Amino acid sequence: MIDTLAQALPHFRNTNSGQFFLMAGPCVIEGEDMALRIAEQVRRLTDRLQIPYVFKGSYRKANRSRIDSFTGIGDETALKILQKVGREIGVPTVTDIHESSEAALAAEYVDVLQIPAFLCRQTELLVAAAETGKVVNIKKGQFLSGEAMGFAVDKVKQSGNPHVILTDRGNSFGYTDLVVDFLNIPAMQRFGVPVVMDVTHSLQQPNQSSGVTGGKPEMIQTIASAAIAAGADGLFIETHPTPATAKSDGANMLQLDRLEKLLERLTRIREAVR
Repeated sequence: MIDTLAQALPHFRNTNSGQFFLMAGPCVIEGEDMALRIAEQVRRLTDRLQIPYVFKGSYRKANRSRIDSFTGIGDETALKILQKVGREIGVPTVTDIHESSEAALAAEYVDVLQIPAFLCRQTELLVAAAETGKVVNIKKGQFLSGEAMGFAVDKVKQSGNPHVILTDRGNSFGYTDLVVDFLNIPAMQRFGVPVVMDVTHSLQQPNQSSGVTGGKPEMIQTIASAAIAAGADGLFIETHPTPATAKSDGANMLQLDRLEKLLERLTRIREAVR
């Protein structure tokens, strides 16, 4: 799976290491200095551990509970920062898109277009992303089974784009929690695409009365370890130097200085189960 992804992403490093690949970065682009700092630190770790790395950052957050929630620093400003990260740090980049009209614009700046979980059935959006020729990472809806994601894969591939990733981010469990069914990993791998576990979003606690999503970051190691043991091709982890001050999703993010120890543990698990 990683070899296929490497063909689509020319800057994808360490593809022969046998390790999982990592999508990691802040929830949303807050500024250039922070984005470059995170990308540089994560790349240094992943190079040492021979983990292929894609920098993640949303250029805009369209799905917020409250009207006063932070949504971004401006589309073009954030996209140019993502482009700069890719060029200066030398890694592929991924960002979310929310409407079909955004696909061509975002594709000018990043290597992977990500479809948010709530939008994974939006045909026009999937087709627009596919037609850019970029890798398309589709997050599995919290309301869907792994098997149901085959239709989303078909929409992209039948639009002429073979480069698809599927990402699990848990399933709704009541109104304010999520649960991870690790059977979804092999179920989605049967479609012949790389499968990623979104560790940090799987630990969200949505629909809080405050209008701000909660989280259980103390369980990041547990979910990540189980995903690698279950055979996930990649992991998605949002990380920030100080999650408490992050402008979005700080409640479920991993503190940046804790990433090294986690990745070291996960590479050992990967080696044990290969």
